[in-house]
Amino acid sequence: MNLFTEIRSAVIQALGVLESDGVLPAGLDLSNVTVEPPRDPAHGDMATNAAMVLAKPAGKKPRDIAEALAAQLAADPRISSAEVAGPGFLNLRLADDQWHGVLRAVLKAGADFGRSDLGQGRRVNVEYVSANPTGPLHVGHTRGAVFGDALASLLDFTGHDVTREYYINDGGAQVDVLARSVYLRYLEAHGQAVAFEDGTYPGDYLIAVGEALKSKVGDAYVGQPESVWLVDVREFATEAMMELIRADLKALGVEMDVFYSEKSLYGTGRIEAALEALDAKGLIYEGVLEPPKGKLPEDWEPREQTLFKSTDHGDDVDRPVKKSDGGWTYFAPDIAYHYDKITRGFDELIDVFGADHGGYVKRMKAAVSALSDGQVSLDVKLTQLVKLYKNGEPFKMSKRAGTFVTLRDVVDLVGADVTRFVMLTRKNDAPLDFDFDKVLEQSKDNPVFYVQYAHARVCSVMRKAAAAGIDVSDATLKTADLSLISHEAELTLARKIAEWPRLVEVAGRTNEPHRVAFYLYDLASDLHSLWNRGHDMPELRFLQEGDPATTQAKIALARSVNLVISAGLGILGVTPAEEMR
Repeated sequence: MNLFTEIRSAVIQALGVLESDGVLPAGLDLSNVTVEPPRDPAHGDMATNAAMVLAKPAGKKPRDIAEALAAQLAADPRISSAEVAGPGFLNLRLADDQWHGVLRAVLKAGADFGRSDLGQGRRVNVEYVSANPTGPLHVGHTRGAVFGDALASLLDFTGHDVTREYYINDGGAQVDVLARSVYLRYLEAHGQAVAFEDGTYPGDYLIAVGEALKSKVGDAYVGQPESVWLVDVREFATEAMMELIRADLKALGVEMDVFYSEKSLYGTGRIEAALEALDAKGLIYEGVLEPPKGKLPEDWEPREQTLFKSTDHGDDVDRPVKKSDGGWTYFAPDIAYHYDKITRGFDELIDVFGADHGGYVKRMKAAVSALSDGQVSLDVKLTQLVKLYKNGEPFKMSKRAGTFVTLRDVVDLVGADVTRFVMLTRKNDAPLDFDFDKVLEQSKDNPVFYVQYAHARVCSVMRKAAAAGIDVSDATLKTADLSLISHEAELTLARKIAEWPRLVEVAGRTNEPHRVAFYLYDLASDLHSLWNRGHDMPELRFLQEGDPATTQAKIALARSVNLVISAGLGILGVTPAEEMR
């Protein structure tokens, strides 16, 4: 049940009557007519922009349209009043029984309340994390992992067929560096003194990998040239790092459907096939790029390269796909990888990148547009940096990683639930401060605690009601006399619950799971406000001694809050708290 959608349908129907009566011209485009919560709740329950967006095409003043529309809507029994405001906005107030109907719908649907068919089964590939398999995941990867995972859950909740995917960057030079670093630890395991030169990975996490390699091959590689051991050690080390990464992701509650190896693109004809597909469209040519803008690098020289005509699909410049020595550029396998996604039949692609990949967005969008003839969309979401603080100071680097704070460091300190929620308290493209002290404090300023406390409070009052012999099962609460929910503070909470299906669809359309975290905080705030008012106004308390019927009605309201919080936390990948310690 989406009450906003239902009232919008009433508005559209009323506009149709105005067209039939000749008040409005026929054939108006009504697609931009919206029904939304007003910016100021004091103005009403909902507001529509119908008169504002139709005034110009109808050749009428917005206020005249709004007044005619208000007269039509006033006859709808669901609407208690329709008031024109300002130049032509129309504010609506709904009858109390509409909010009672929302509560019944929540109790009937349970945690599935708010699910929609917005996606209509469209197949969506969400690629996220995709870190180089050269070490443990760091805090930047943590934000991308949480964002991508929550986005995938949100899209699933809105009716999409979602595949979660990790692209293993195991085809570049960095895996050779990993192999050499592991070989040093292997020699160290044999008692040799080693030195980690610039460009190698000195983190302690490779000690166990070197020892594992020793257990597997003994001293077979000791003193041998790189040509003997590089390929085998590279494969061994990459798999060891992927096991570490999978374990880190599991600790965060992230499970992928697909791990796709970049290495699988090489020597299999897949890169060639992707470029041939572009060539067949006239988008591959031999040419010379213009010199880069700004100061010219000393080693720059104009040279002929194989180029992708990405400017035909919105890029700023054409992009090289093959180096002058005949080798592939980094971009070529990425084109082939996305071509593979397209051929797998996805309708939409979403890539979650770190902010440092911003310059890669236009060329990837151009490649997907060209390869799919514009039929498959690519949305690239960039996650900004995370700054860590503890005891008021920047958090120190991890000795285990050697150069950065790891995902596991964060999860071990505060837990997966706190980590996930906090990572979604800012929009993905805004910087995030993660203060270890603040995210664990029990206060209104800590959104994780505030939402969890709301859920736990409701669980507590339901346990007390059950102990008093009152049936608070969902089956019974659905039949409660909800007309007993009549105080403005109670109706305010019901109105916030009614916003949930609309919020989910807005977040799903914009690929913005942080909206869910913001909404849950507001919902929790309304619940706590009602709870606290009960201290001074006994009639607002959820437990009404000697009055089971009123108690059941009030707990139906509270239970509805919990079901929505549970659904929202489920999207965020956070476990609802039954009690607070």
